[in-house]
Amino acid sequence: MNHTAMQLLLAAVVVLPLAGALAALFPSRPSPDHHPGTKRSALPLPPGLRGKNPDQAVLRHGVTVTGVVLAASIALAIGFDHDQPARMQATTDISWIPALDIRIHLGVDGISLPLVVLTALLTFLCALYSYFHMPTGPSPKAFVALLLTLEGGTLATFAVLDLMLFFLAFEMVLIPMYFLIARWGGAGKQAAAWKFILYTLLGSVVMLLGLLLIGVKSGTFDMVALATDNGPKDRLSHTVQLLAVLAVGIGLAVKSPMWPLHSWLPDAHTAAPTVGSVLLAGVLLKMGTYGFVRIALPITPEGMQTFAPYLAALAAVGIIYGSLACLALVRKGAKGDLKRLIAYSSVGHMGFVLLGIASMTPTGVNGALFANIAHGLITGLLFFMVGALKDRTGTTDLDALAGTTGAALYGKAPRFGGLLAFGAVASLGLPGLAGFWGEMLAMFGAFQPAAGLSRPAFLTFMVLAGLGTLLTAAYLLLVVRRVCMGGTPHLAPTAPLGSADPAGEDPSGQPAPAPAVPDIARYEYAAWSPLAVLTVLAGLWPAALLGLTDPAVQQLLGGGK
Repeated sequence: MNHTAMQLLLAAVVVLPLAGALAALFPSRPSPDHHPGTKRSALPLPPGLRGKNPDQAVLRHGVTVTGVVLAASIALAIGFDHDQPARMQATTDISWIPALDIRIHLGVDGISLPLVVLTALLTFLCALYSYFHMPTGPSPKAFVALLLTLEGGTLATFAVLDLMLFFLAFEMVLIPMYFLIARWGGAGKQAAAWKFILYTLLGSVVMLLGLLLIGVKSGTFDMVALATDNGPKDRLSHTVQLLAVLAVGIGLAVKSPMWPLHSWLPDAHTAAPTVGSVLLAGVLLKMGTYGFVRIALPITPEGMQTFAPYLAALAAVGIIYGSLACLALVRKGAKGDLKRLIAYSSVGHMGFVLLGIASMTPTGVNGALFANIAHGLITGLLFFMVGALKDRTGTTDLDALAGTTGAALYGKAPRFGGLLAFGAVASLGLPGLAGFWGEMLAMFGAFQPAAGLSRPAFLTFMVLAGLGTLLTAAYLLLVVRRVCMGGTPHLAPTAPLGSADPAGEDPSGQPAPAPAVPDIARYEYAAWSPLAVLTVLAGLWPAALLGLTDPAVQQLLGGGK
């Protein structure tokens, strides 16, 4: 595919969601086919979205726009020159604010392309799921507009190559996610939304100072120029690099989320609607770790090397902390929330990503990038399923699911139970599935860190990460045992007083049956199957992804020179 076509595809991937968000606010019109008492040709075709009703029209619009963006991202991946994944491709470079030397600079390489496709895929699946199962809340118009704005900001974050544009795109996603949680979320949504926005905004303010420091001291905000040898980054003194990494790293660490700056995440996930949780875990968390790889490693390598042991230590603590928190939630009587448990599991999984980055080796960074994609696929699937389980049973409380609600999914909804168990074993890193490779490579990177880093310290962090994998297996297998296995408990009656005794028996003396749990619906198959299939493919054929990332990582770290 020629360069101009690739340019247009990448520009379309970034711009179409924003244009679609604006179009979602247009008035909706009934389709002529659905106008009672008229023929198709009897009505003019006024501008606006069309459907049986305004809600259906705007939700269909969301599916259409995200579908077109997904198709464009797949075409971009097909047209990508896979023989040169280290080279920036589909580039556009236009002066935007000449006085500050800020440019509209777009491009993708083997590091960013998989994240662009993952973002487009997850957003399309969320739009498709919402078309059939719209979360309770205000107008679908606002929901679809926010969803598309969120997609546009996330795609721009992975595609821009200017530090100021990166910051703007990084910030663009905060407001849509805030409103998705605050307006369409569950219990505690207002407090969770405020906690999310305050944490991430404060981190971003500090990050902006670091980005400005890099740009002012180097004389450019161009990320490609800054990453080259003998380029503008050589104007950055050791002290400036230290200050820049500290400032930029804090903002990225909040979004990653790195312990102890993670505390906004469990509340946000617990309160968010299903699609909000999927996008938050599957896409937004990757923006932080991507920033470490795209900015901190190549632009401020001296500062990164100084802080790498501390980053690795916090990553290792996060792995253990997340696993122990999940074990505490899954035990009987803890009243643990399943959505909250998966949120804490993300703290542990993203700890592996940060550990791989901190090793500053090609093996570790490749593992981090692989784990990013694997976490997006697997945790996205898990949040889809936990949201559907709540819709079916009315709760995500583990004690309720294992007790009075009587989930026992293997017996009541075998396909649902089987897919939930698949997601759990994929998340614990079973060999042959996507979750295995990233975590293994991250630990290999810690086993032999870059020159200048303390090997004994990183060996300690590797051992802690290995312990974390055992704890992860423990709590996820307990989740499967409590939710999917066991008998089918009887549900206490909710009938009027006198129709059943306190023991849960009806007047005939028979226990009241537990409620039925519907198995997977067709639209759920459509939304979830791609994630399950890609989890298997990435696990069986890791070279497809590593072949993209490795040459780019080698060049980024200087290993290819």
